Amino acid sequence: MSRDGKAPLIQDIAQTAFSTFKGFRASSGASSGGGGHVAAELRALVTAVRAADLNIAPRNPPRSSGAAALERPPVTYMHICETEVFSMGVFLMTSGASMPLHDHPGMNGMLKVLYGKVRISSYDQLEENLSTPPQFKPPLAPPQTSFLRRSVLRSVAEYSEHCGPCLLTPVQDNFHQIAAVEGPAAFLDILAPPYDPDDGRDCHYYRVLQIAAEEGGAGGKSIKEHQGEKKEKTAVTWLLEVPQPEDFWCGGEPYPGPAVSF
Repeated sequence: MSRDGKAPLIQDIAQTAFSTFKGFRASSGASSGGGGHVAAELRALVTAVRAADLNIAPRNPPRSSGAAALERPPVTYMHICETEVFSMGVFLMTSGASMPLHDHPGMNGMLKVLYGKVRISSYDQLEENLSTPPQFKPPLAPPQTSFLRRSVLRSVAEYSEHCGPCLLTPVQDNFHQIAAVEGPAAFLDILAPPYDPDDGRDCHYYRVLQIAAEEGGAGGKSIKEHQGEKKEKTAVTWLLEVPQPEDFWCGGEPYPGPAVSF
């Protein structure tokens, strides 16, 4: 919808995202237009967006049961636009659905909840050295240790439509798991640059093998609604790359909101 004769908010978001991330080099994490340091203007626009701006409304759970209910995808994607600079769309999550722990190689990202509430657990990869950790013997053959990632559980936070966006960069919060809590949820998703397997940006899934609090770090998981900065943790984690979980898949449906053009 237009805003008193102005361009739709989602159009402003798209144009600002393009200028913010234009020139971003995934290999170096640098950008002539902002890159890993998200422009204040883009963050403000994304913070302001609401489900109504995209003609999206919360949905009631389906009344069907049995096989029909089981065939409903836990997550549905609405594609808005994609350029060589960024991609943008909306993910709809059913109540209790979870997007498995996954990564965004060499990419920046912004996630803004449109309705409902999601819990996001974010991880950073600590280093490229994938040797077996001390006092830890994973149940894997030696060649499979190359699929291990030594990481840190950076934060666990809950986001609602009243919160600002969750941000990720190529080096911070790049691995994350997203779960809908207390009902269905939807969020706007921006990735820059887009996934592109031919350019080394493919999505990989992971399973947590071990979590151990570092010296001086917090032991338990404290989860609270995001109100500014995320609550950071210092739990060292070994992540094992795995195939896409069998109980997760993503459906698709048309985006009903204002069209985006360049």
